Amino acid sequence: MPKNSSKGLKKKFETHYDDRDLLCFENRPNDFLEIYKNVVDKYPNRTALVFKDKTVSYKKLDELSDSFAGGLLKSGLKEKNILVINLANSIEFVVALFASFKTGLIAMPVGHRHKKEELISLYDDAGVHAVLFDKETEKEQPFSEDGNSILFITTQAETQTGCLKFNELLEKGVEENITLKKIDEEDPAILLYTSGTTGRPKGAILTHLGLVHSFLHFQMELGLKNGECTILAVPASHVTGLVAQILTLIGCAGKIVIMEHFEVQEFAMLAKKHGLTYSILVPAMYALLLHRNALIAEDLQSWRIGAFGGAPMPDAVRKKLASKLPFLSLNNAYGATETTSPTTIIPINCNDPGDSVGLVVPCGKIKIVNENNEEINQGEPGELWIKGPMVVPGYWKNEKATQNSFENGYWKSGDIASQDENGFIRIHDRKKDMINRGGYKIFSAEIENLMMLMDEVQEVALVPYPCPILGERSHAFVFPSSASLEPNEIRLQLSEKVADYKVPDKITITREPLPRNVNGKINKAPLRERAREEL
Repeated sequence: MPKNSSKGLKKKFETHYDDRDLLCFENRPNDFLEIYKNVVDKYPNRTALVFKDKTVSYKKLDELSDSFAGGLLKSGLKEKNILVINLANSIEFVVALFASFKTGLIAMPVGHRHKKEELISLYDDAGVHAVLFDKETEKEQPFSEDGNSILFITTQAETQTGCLKFNELLEKGVEENITLKKIDEEDPAILLYTSGTTGRPKGAILTHLGLVHSFLHFQMELGLKNGECTILAVPASHVTGLVAQILTLIGCAGKIVIMEHFEVQEFAMLAKKHGLTYSILVPAMYALLLHRNALIAEDLQSWRIGAFGGAPMPDAVRKKLASKLPFLSLNNAYGATETTSPTTIIPINCNDPGDSVGLVVPCGKIKIVNENNEEINQGEPGELWIKGPMVVPGYWKNEKATQNSFENGYWKSGDIASQDENGFIRIHDRKKDMINRGGYKIFSAEIENLMMLMDEVQEVALVPYPCPILGERSHAFVFPSSASLEPNEIRLQLSEKVADYKVPDKITITREPLPRNVNGKINKAPLRERAREEL
C-alpha cells in the first residue's frame, strides 16, 4: 500500500501536543512533504499546475521549489522563520508553499485583499521575517515602517521598490544543495490568521500532523482517485483553497488549474478544457454558475464531485444543480481554520441528508454542550466542540486565546449544532455576529470598532441580510453625532483600512439611538429584522 493512500488505514490513540489523546491514522506519512515527494518520484512528468498559458509538471514544481528554497536560505532566512505569501492564486504561491516545507520555514498565507493597516497588524503579531508579494498587493506593503526589518520579495520582473525578486532568488538557489531535515509532525508548518468575535486576529498553528490527516480525510470520505483535476477558484490563502484543493490534489497526484480570481465563464471554459473532476466552492459560486447559464451538461461529464462549504447551500441552488448536472455528487464539508479544514463531510454516495453538514471525519470526535459546558442529549442544539489530530494545537503567541478556545483537546467552535440518531451534524447558527458574504467571513466587531473611531459616529451595529447570490450581505446602522454624516463618507474611510468585502453593502443613518437590552448592550435582533424588511 502506498503511504499516501487512506484505504485500509487503521486507527489508534496517540498522545500529541503534550496531553491530547487523539485518534490517529496508524500507518500514515510523517509529514506532507513525504506525501509530496512520493508523488513527484512516481509521477514526475504528470501535470501538477496549469495557470493561463503555463503548465508545470511535478518534476518542474519540485525543481522550482528546490531553487526557491535555496534562494530563501541564501537571502539569510533560517528554519522556523516566517514567510508571508501575500499573493493572488498563482504558480508562485504553490512554489513558495513547498519551498517553505523544504527549508523548515513557517508559511503564512495572507489574503491578497488586505489593506496596509491590516497587514501591519498581522506582520507585527506574527513576528514576520519575509514577505512574498505581487503587483496586486504591492501598494499595501509596509515597506518604510520604522524599525521594519522584514525582507520583501516581489514576483514582478520590473519593480520600483528595490526589493528582492522571485526570479533572481530562483537563479541564486539553483546551485544550493537543499538537505531535507527530519520534520517533527507537531511543529508549525503553516500560520493562518483568523479573526475572533472580538475582531482581533489570531494565528492558528497548522501542523503536518493536521495537514496529513485532513488530506486523508478528504481522500477517504469523498472517494478521491489518483489523478483528479480541480479548478482553484477560491483563494489559496484560505484553508479551503490551501488544504482542500492545493494539498489534497497534490496528495492525489492530480492537476490543479489555477484561476487568479473566480470568473463564471472562464471557470466553465476551464472545466470543459481540462476535464474537471472535483471542485470545492462556496455556494455563491455555484449559484453564479447557474444564474449565468454557464453549466452545460455535455461539456462537464467528467465532473463527479461538487463539494461546498463556508456557507449553507440554498435548496433552490441544490435542486437546480441536481437537475442541470445529475451526475454531480454534491457534498457539504464543514470545518474551520482551527480544524485544518474538514470536521464533517457528506460522504460520497450518501443518501440525501437534507440540511446536514455531514458525518464527523474518521479521526474526529465532537461533543455538543450547553452553556455550562455539559454534554446534552442527542438531537438537542448546543455549542459544537471538536477534537482530533486535525485540530490545531493553539494560537500563535496568544496563550490567553488558546486557553479560552481549547479545553481537554477540544476546540470550542462557537457554532450551535445538533447531531441526529444517524450521526449527521446540523449547524443551527454561526459564531456570534459573524457575517458570511459569499464565503468571506466578516466579523462585526472589527468593522464596528473602526467605525466608532470616526468622530461623526456615536453608535453603530453591523448585521447581515439575505442575498440569493452571496448568501449574506452586511448592513450597518449608524447613530451619528453629526447631522451631516453621509453613508459614502463612512465607506470611503473604511475602504482605506479594510478589504473591500468588509465595507458594508448598506448603511442606514438613524435619527434615534440604537435599541438596547436590559443590560445596556445593543440589541441586534430588531436591526436584523429591519435589514430584512428593507430589502
